[in-house]
Amino acid sequence: MRIETIRHLHCTVVRASGELDHAGRVRFSACINAVWDWSEGPVLVFDLADLDFYDSSVIGVLAMAMQRMEEQRSGRIILVRPDGHLLSVLRLTDLLSRVELRGSVEETVAELMLEPGSAAAPARGSEAAAVRDHSP
Repeated sequence: MRIETIRHLHCTVVRASGELDHAGRVRFSACINAVWDWSEGPVLVFDLADLDFYDSSVIGVLAMAMQRMEEQRSGRIILVRPDGHLLSVLRLTDLLSRVELRGSVEETVAELMLEPGSAAAPARGSEAAAVRDHSP
């Protein structure tokens, strides 16, 4: 499994590809914990469209993040391009109502920049692009 994180001014994008199983769950959770404070809230944008395989571990990780956000009474989880199976599982586990769905990472980042309370036109370079690769 490969995990990439990209820090933007108003959110953190977490992209996962490959296979997310029980062994990958620990790494995926650790990654989320490592980037938790990168954005106000936090606002976590998950792009999981390139996962070739995932089991219930993905639900466990998302549920862990949702629980932490509830405890802190702050934060958002945005899923970009989720496949039909993931949507079905989220619906069955009653987690779908607790995430936001979007069509692309780029549009999501742009939308977040234009939300009330955020700077409409951040200074060049202020949208730090710290990319961390969490590959084995």
